[in-house]
Amino acid sequence: MSTTAKIKKGIKYLLGTDRLGPYFPVYPDDTFIVSYPRSGNTWMRFLIANLIHSDLQVSFVNIDQLVPEIYLITRRELARVPCPRILKSHDHFNPRYRNVIYVVRDPRDVILSEYRHELRSRVIDDGFPMERFLDHFLDPAAHRLPGALENDEPFAPWGEHVASWIGARRNHKRFLLVRYADLQHDPHTELKRIAGFLGSDATSEHIARAVELSSADRMRKLEKNEREKWRLTAGQRRDIPFVGKAETGGWKEALPENCVAAIEAEWGDLMTSLGFELSGAGRGALHPPAAAAKSGAR
Repeated sequence: MSTTAKIKKGIKYLLGTDRLGPYFPVYPDDTFIVSYPRSGNTWMRFLIANLIHSDLQVSFVNIDQLVPEIYLITRRELARVPCPRILKSHDHFNPRYRNVIYVVRDPRDVILSEYRHELRSRVIDDGFPMERFLDHFLDPAAHRLPGALENDEPFAPWGEHVASWIGARRNHKRFLLVRYADLQHDPHTELKRIAGFLGSDATSEHIARAVELSSADRMRKLEKNEREKWRLTAGQRRDIPFVGKAETGGWKEALPENCVAAIEAEWGDLMTSLGFELSGAGRGALHPPAAAAKSGAR
């Protein structure tokens, strides 16, 4: 690191404007919303923010203050968040996180959502082969995407990320597993479970209000009006929204069969244990090589 860079880093530290490192203070009453990327974490943040902050209009403009994302908030900003804090994370298992709401989504849907995200962010171009993207999805460290920044730290693969939390905490009383599919099917029942986990005495009316204000349609409208005001959408492609179809099972129509087979062959046992029904395409299948372009993503 150059002398100039060191000075800038020191100034940011003194001012409290530096980003959080991995060892930021964690308090016993902190609750972390954790998931592998593109698994419904932002939707969960909106649901909880609308549940807890019923006096506010929750939007993309203030969601990062109401339910901050670690590593994208400064030390000074985090110090202003009142306790008990609810924080967003995409970390694999971290024993310092004592209270965790873990959102898990079918990896066959996750890969489609992640593909769209990388298109929107211009990390990959239109027509990028889904089979090549699959290589990255199964092993992000070994298969970096063309437009990825050199200092971007790749996430662990979906299976490793999920298994790290499920294996360590599945039956722990302060660990709540929420399946994206269940949240979609019956958001009121799932949000009631979440409210109970948070110690909230929210009424049925409060829960219904939070669900309505966090609907995919409303979030799309908010995104359309606020896309340049939110860090994750500002400057990105406008023809691909951050809030997509928000569906379960879209992979059945959109994901090439050989990609389905590879994912099921890689993580079938874990998927089955989580209630994701296998298509059977992965039986005896091997990870296919990167091949001709057929993205199938929508």
